[in-house]
Amino acid sequence: MSREAYSDLLKAIRAGRFVYTGEIEPVKTTSLEEVLATAKLLKGYVAAVNITDNPTAFAYMNALIPSYFIQKEVGLEAVYQVTVRDRNRLAITADLLAAGALGIKNVLALSGDHTTVGDDPRAKPVYDIDSTNLVELLSKMVDDGTDLKGNKINHPPRFNIGVAGNPNADPLEPEIMKIERKVGLGADFIQTQAVYDLELAKRFLEETSKFNVPVIIGIAPFKSMSMMEWMVKNVPGIVVPEELQSRLKSAREKGGKEAFLNENIEIFGELVKNLKSMPGVRGIHIMTIGFEWVVPKIIERANL
Repeated sequence: MSREAYSDLLKAIRAGRFVYTGEIEPVKTTSLEEVLATAKLLKGYVAAVNITDNPTAFAYMNALIPSYFIQKEVGLEAVYQVTVRDRNRLAITADLLAAGALGIKNVLALSGDHTTVGDDPRAKPVYDIDSTNLVELLSKMVDDGTDLKGNKINHPPRFNIGVAGNPNADPLEPEIMKIERKVGLGADFIQTQAVYDLELAKRFLEETSKFNVPVIIGIAPFKSMSMMEWMVKNVPGIVVPEELQSRLKSAREKGGKEAFLNENIEIFGELVKNLKSMPGVRGIHIMTIGFEWVVPKIIERANL
């Protein structure tokens, strides 16, 4: 099924443009000042920006609020992330109806990291539905005007549906099977977890090419040595080649923090340039939580 392109992001992809997307993480606050400032920094470089939903099971501001205000006040399209970890199908349906009323056009359907890795491990995960059911719910809302039970929705929302993919999965086959099922239920595009190995990206693209769904490959530069070490150790499914780690460690030891960040720009600019040349890559999703100023520099370096 080829759903109509409701969002500017999907319209750009279908028009043949290579797109960049960014990511903003609302934190534990009631202030939108930092979120809006970051969105203004990214505007003009990215086609849309993901707004995370309690990432790594940390309780942050509900993603719907910054998604709305970024679109309204900054004029940058949002990708509203929704995880199934924290809410049952009633609450998720209610949030999606609200998102439709607020003009959200992109929803990324996610499972969400388990609560045991979050900032309050006592929290009980919900998982009333899984991320595949969420894609089904979104498709029913948009295409049929109903919820999962078949109850009618007046003025149904108009979303384009994104799903996540993990090119680092080992074995890869179960990951591809999950994506295939989601595509069959109506996914419009795939955004991947961070990739640092070109061969893993190539393998993933070859396996997903049969679905005829645009793939936006994710990358995640490192703000610091400690961030890199933490991600390598704690983030499931992340594979960072030793050569890349060595380059960044050497830069940090020889030139300090500034040299480390400059080496990030070189490494990830090269990575983006190489990824852009791969068949099947329709865009790059750059995840730089807390140092979004590096996004324009990486894009500029990649385009040299």
